[in-house]
Amino acid sequence: MIALIQRVKYARVEVNEQVVGAIDNGLLVLLGVEREDDEAKAARLCERVLNYRVFSDDEGKMNLNVQQAGGSVLVVSQFTLVADTRKGNRPGFSRGATPEQGEALYEYFVEQVKANGMTCETGQFGADMQVHLQNDGPVTFQLSI
Repeated sequence: MIALIQRVKYARVEVNEQVVGAIDNGLLVLLGVEREDDEAKAARLCERVLNYRVFSDDEGKMNLNVQQAGGSVLVVSQFTLVADTRKGNRPGFSRGATPEQGEALYEYFVEQVKANGMTCETGQFGADMQVHLQNDGPVTFQLSI
Protein backbone atom coordinates (compact mmCIF):
# COMPACT_ATOMS: atom_id res chain seq x y z
CA MET A 1 0.00 0.00 0.00
CA ILE A 2 1.33 3.41 -0.98
CA ALA A 3 0.35 6.87 0.21
CA LEU A 4 1.66 9.94 -1.55
CA ILE A 5 1.07 12.72 0.96
CA GLN A 6 1.17 16.41 0.17
CA ARG A 7 1.00 19.21 2.70
CA VAL A 8 -1.58 21.59 1.28
CA LYS A 9 -3.06 25.03 1.90
CA TYR A 10 -6.22 23.67 0.27
CA ALA A 11 -7.29 20.74 -1.87
CA ARG A 12 -10.52 19.71 -3.54
CA VAL A 13 -11.74 16.90 -5.77
CA GLU A 14 -14.34 17.32 -8.50
CA VAL A 15 -16.33 14.68 -10.34
CA ASN A 16 -18.41 15.88 -13.30
CA GLU A 17 -17.62 19.48 -12.31
CA GLN A 18 -19.12 18.93 -8.82
CA VAL A 19 -16.98 19.18 -5.69
CA VAL A 20 -17.13 15.84 -3.85
CA GLY A 21 -14.46 16.56 -1.21
CA ALA A 22 -12.52 19.61 -0.06
CA ILE A 23 -10.21 20.68 2.77
CA ASP A 24 -8.24 23.72 3.78
CA ASN A 25 -4.93 23.31 5.62
CA GLY A 26 -3.97 19.65 5.87
CA LEU A 27 -2.87 16.59 3.94
CA LEU A 28 -3.91 15.40 0.51
CA VAL A 29 -3.40 11.63 0.52
CA LEU A 30 -3.23 9.85 -2.84
CA LEU A 31 -3.72 6.18 -1.96
CA GLY A 32 -2.67 3.18 -4.04
CA VAL A 33 -3.62 -0.39 -3.07
CA GLU A 34 -1.60 -3.46 -4.09
CA ARG A 35 -2.77 -7.08 -4.40
CA GLU A 36 -1.08 -8.27 -1.19
CA ASP A 37 -2.49 -5.44 0.95
CA ASP A 38 -4.93 -6.07 3.79
CA GLU A 39 -6.61 -4.22 6.66
CA ALA A 40 -3.55 -4.54 8.89
CA LYS A 41 -1.39 -2.78 6.28
CA ALA A 42 -4.07 -0.13 5.76
CA ALA A 43 -4.26 0.55 9.50
CA ARG A 44 -0.46 0.77 9.79
CA LEU A 45 -0.20 3.12 6.81
CA CYS A 46 -2.96 5.31 8.24
CA GLU A 47 -1.06 5.50 11.52
CA ARG A 48 2.10 6.55 9.68
CA VAL A 49 0.27 9.17 7.59
CA LEU A 50 -1.46 10.74 10.58
CA ASN A 51 1.70 10.77 12.71
CA TYR A 52 4.15 11.88 10.00
CA ARG A 53 5.60 15.22 11.07
CA VAL A 54 5.42 17.49 8.03
CA PHE A 55 4.00 20.69 9.54
CA SER A 56 6.15 23.44 10.98
CA ASP A 57 6.33 24.24 14.68
CA ASP A 58 6.89 27.74 16.10
CA GLU A 59 10.57 27.48 15.20
CA GLY A 60 9.90 26.59 11.56
CA LYS A 61 10.94 22.94 11.91
CA MET A 62 8.79 20.08 10.59
CA ASN A 63 7.87 18.72 14.02
CA LEU A 64 4.06 18.61 13.93
CA ASN A 65 1.73 15.99 12.49
CA VAL A 66 -1.53 16.90 10.77
CA GLN A 67 -3.61 16.65 13.94
CA GLN A 68 -1.18 18.77 15.97
CA ALA A 69 -1.29 21.37 13.18
CA GLY A 70 -5.10 21.48 13.25
CA GLY A 71 -5.37 20.18 9.71
CA SER A 72 -7.76 17.92 7.83
CA VAL A 73 -7.23 15.00 5.47
CA LEU A 74 -8.47 14.48 1.90
CA VAL A 75 -8.06 10.88 0.69
CA VAL A 76 -8.14 10.18 -3.05
CA SER A 77 -7.76 6.72 -4.56
CA GLN A 78 -5.03 6.54 -7.19
CA PHE A 79 -4.30 3.12 -8.64
CA THR A 80 -1.49 4.49 -10.82
CA LEU A 81 0.74 4.75 -7.73
CA VAL A 82 1.22 0.98 -7.76
CA ALA A 83 2.21 0.84 -11.43
CA ASP A 84 5.38 -0.95 -12.45
CA THR A 85 7.42 1.65 -14.35
CA ARG A 86 10.82 -0.05 -14.26
CA LYS A 87 11.00 -0.80 -17.97
CA GLY A 88 9.35 0.10 -21.23
CA ASN A 89 7.21 3.10 -22.10
CA ARG A 90 3.90 1.87 -20.73
CA PRO A 91 3.08 1.28 -17.06
CA GLY A 92 2.10 -2.20 -15.91
CA PHE A 93 -0.65 -2.67 -13.35
CA SER A 94 -0.27 -6.33 -12.39
CA ARG A 95 0.70 -5.36 -8.80
CA GLY A 96 -2.54 -3.45 -8.33
CA ALA A 97 -5.47 -4.71 -6.28
CA THR A 98 -8.69 -5.74 -7.95
CA PRO A 99 -11.27 -2.94 -8.01
CA GLU A 100 -13.26 -4.68 -5.26
CA GLN A 101 -10.25 -5.15 -3.00
CA GLY A 102 -8.98 -1.64 -3.75
CA GLU A 103 -12.29 -0.03 -2.89
CA ALA A 104 -12.70 -2.06 0.31
CA LEU A 105 -9.22 -1.12 1.57
CA TYR A 106 -9.64 2.50 0.47
CA GLU A 107 -12.87 2.70 2.49
CA TYR A 108 -11.19 0.98 5.44
CA PHE A 109 -8.32 3.49 5.32
CA VAL A 110 -10.83 6.38 5.36
CA GLU A 111 -12.65 4.78 8.32
CA GLN A 112 -9.34 4.55 10.18
CA VAL A 113 -8.59 8.24 9.56
CA LYS A 114 -12.02 9.18 10.96
CA ALA A 115 -11.65 6.76 13.89
CA ASN A 116 -8.54 8.73 14.87
CA GLY A 117 -10.68 11.84 15.28
CA MET A 118 -9.65 13.53 12.05
CA THR A 119 -11.84 15.51 9.71
CA CYS A 120 -11.64 13.48 6.52
CA GLU A 121 -12.98 14.18 3.05
CA THR A 122 -12.73 11.84 0.09
CA GLY A 123 -12.73 11.60 -3.64
CA GLN A 124 -14.98 9.10 -5.41
CA PHE A 125 -13.45 5.67 -5.88
CA GLY A 126 -13.11 4.67 -9.54
CA ALA A 127 -14.34 8.00 -10.89
CA ASP A 128 -12.59 10.32 -13.32
CA MET A 129 -11.57 12.97 -10.78
CA GLN A 130 -10.09 16.41 -11.11
CA VAL A 131 -7.85 17.23 -8.14
CA HIS A 132 -7.06 20.86 -7.37
CA LEU A 133 -4.54 21.81 -4.70
CA GLN A 134 -2.04 24.29 -3.48
CA ASN A 135 0.96 22.32 -2.26
CA ASP A 136 2.44 24.07 0.76
CA GLY A 137 6.22 24.15 0.56
CA PRO A 138 6.11 22.16 -1.67
CA VAL A 139 6.11 19.26 0.76
CA THR A 140 5.46 15.79 -0.69
CA PHE A 141 6.40 12.36 0.69
CA GLN A 142 5.77 8.79 -0.39
CA LEU A 143 5.00 6.37 2.42
CA SER A 144 4.58 2.66 1.82
CA ILE A 145 3.90 -0.44 3.86
